[in-house]
Amino acid sequence: MNPRPVWLSAALIVLTMMAGLAVRFGHLGLPTVVMKFGGSALWAMMIYWLVSAALFAWPVRRAALSAGAIATLVELLKLVHTPSLESFRRTTAGVLLLGRIFSFTDIAVYWTAIAAAATIDRRLRRCLQERYGTPLQ
Repeated sequence: MNPRPVWLSAALIVLTMMAGLAVRFGHLGLPTVVMKFGGSALWAMMIYWLVSAALFAWPVRRAALSAGAIATLVELLKLVHTPSLESFRRTTAGVLLLGRIFSFTDIAVYWTAIAAAATIDRRLRRCLQERYGTPLQ
């Protein structure tokens, strides 16, 4: 299956990032559970878009498994408490990139979101292939 065009990969990454920030920090009146798990899901989808864009020659399944492994490792990193990591986790970037509190539920959310992103990706790639033969660069 052909890779996504670079412009589409960039758009997916940026839009997912913006949606995640809006869910977490925008005063949208969303329930706390949606803010928490919606933000986590969008973070994991962004990891998928990044991995699948960087490793564009890989099949969707391999990119999804790699993104899931990265997301899981980042979650497991929350169990490590060093002064430098704790200091970074107290920053906005640290909260957004690493988070603070370990949760098995987050791992399940990550894998579910990555599976959804991979499904969307597979459909996008098929659509592009059917329409153009190969994706536009």
